[in-house]
Amino acid sequence: MRRVSILGATGSIGQNTIDLIARAPDAYDVVALTGAGNIAQLAEDARRLNADVAVTAHSHLLEDLRTALDGSGVEAAAGSQAIAEAAARPADWVMSAIVGAAGLAPGLAALQQGSTLALANKESLVCAGQLMLSTAKAHGARLLPVDSEHSAVFQALVGEDMAAVERIIITASGGAFRDWPMEDLANATLDQASSHPNWDMGQRITIDSASMFNKAMELIETREFFGVEPEQIEVLVHPESMIHAMVGFRDGALMAHVGPPDMRHAIGYALHWPTRRDLPVARLDLAEIGQLSFRAPCETRWPALRLAREVMQAGGLAGAVFNAAKETALDGFIAGQLGFNDMAAIVEDVLTKMSAPRGHIDATMSLDNVAKVDHLARQEATRVIHKRAG
Repeated sequence: MRRVSILGATGSIGQNTIDLIARAPDAYDVVALTGAGNIAQLAEDARRLNADVAVTAHSHLLEDLRTALDGSGVEAAAGSQAIAEAAARPADWVMSAIVGAAGLAPGLAALQQGSTLALANKESLVCAGQLMLSTAKAHGARLLPVDSEHSAVFQALVGEDMAAVERIIITASGGAFRDWPMEDLANATLDQASSHPNWDMGQRITIDSASMFNKAMELIETREFFGVEPEQIEVLVHPESMIHAMVGFRDGALMAHVGPPDMRHAIGYALHWPTRRDLPVARLDLAEIGQLSFRAPCETRWPALRLAREVMQAGGLAGAVFNAAKETALDGFIAGQLGFNDMAAIVEDVLTKMSAPRGHIDATMSLDNVAKVDHLARQEATRVIHKRAG
């Protein structure tokens, strides 16, 4: 029986992971489930899976969680430290699906006790890729990708020599506004940006898809995960979301991973790796689909892609600045303080200000320094947002 933990259990990735685990309850011993404000869902899943502990990120909700778990035998805890402690409990496999920079410390805690970490938290590699990889190596742990794009690349590379890789192409649906006239983007509303044409995801990642910040993060993630040069990574807009990534080799061959837009495939691949097992996902009928389309992304429409390449060029802790500014700008858009196009402008402004002396981005990569740079970038982004709003 495999011991498993799910960090971010109440989000879309966490719920899809639970769906797979609940189909084979005798195969898994659930150690820990963590969530945020959805106490009812967290408690229901903890009871159903007979978890050892359930943890909410919000300390003020601890009593609510205890009440919801009363009589279940499941331990209740709350707060960021409790989440890190839950992640550090011995487990064979840990899903890292906490949204945002908050997922970094728990992911590192899981790696430090030697777990296989299924990584859905983009921010971990964007903010601290070098730290994540070195921690995994030092503790004999393994990182497996769960983003559909990186899982696709990982699968396409099975049995291949990385020295033969010429390029990696990750695809993007284009999000809610891929066919909008550019002049209309400035007036895009929160509701419009929160609706994805292909994927069923949480609000924040759906908005990031519309702005291409999600894909920008994945560019950086690809470099960290697979150790390729920035110029070897390409983005291709693929509205059907059937081809998740392609790997090009030096002999001209192009290996594509094709599958339905269902995150249970990438999750299931990581859960069962290195074997493949039956998964409850649709089987594609390519004749019925008929055709697949592709187009190059416009970086004027999606400046986040350009900013990601600048971050990769800068290196160091520039990724931590990028992510913190992006998260803060997204908060501003959700709160109605910013227009849709303003988010990229805020991120670029913060990157420029914090990169000028290079002191921040050149700091040694440690958890403390990542946290410090994250805090400073959020402060600067907040200041810029208030200045614009005022």
